[in-house]
Amino acid sequence: MSDTKAKARTAEQIEADIAATRARLASTVDELVDRAHPKNLAKRQVEQAKAQVFDERGQLRTQKIVAVGGAAVGVLAVLLLIRRLVGRR
Repeated sequence: MSDTKAKARTAEQIEADIAATRARLASTVDELVDRAHPKNLAKRQVEQAKAQVFDERGQLRTQKIVAVGGAAVGVLAVLLLIRRLVGRR
């Protein structure tokens, strides 16, 4: 056992601790509900998408747009080639 003695708490102190814990828990639950709300999720996704396309000054990130466009064209070309090859059989 430890050498330190546990302080005896009064009923009022225990009740105050429970009330404080209850308030923190309610706040945490409210925050989680707010984070999980579909509108807020959609808003965060839109903000993340905009951050990928626009820089801090609001200018388009042309390098990323060109890279994504090039990748899309490449995937389309491969799909068309596969379709053409499969169609010959």
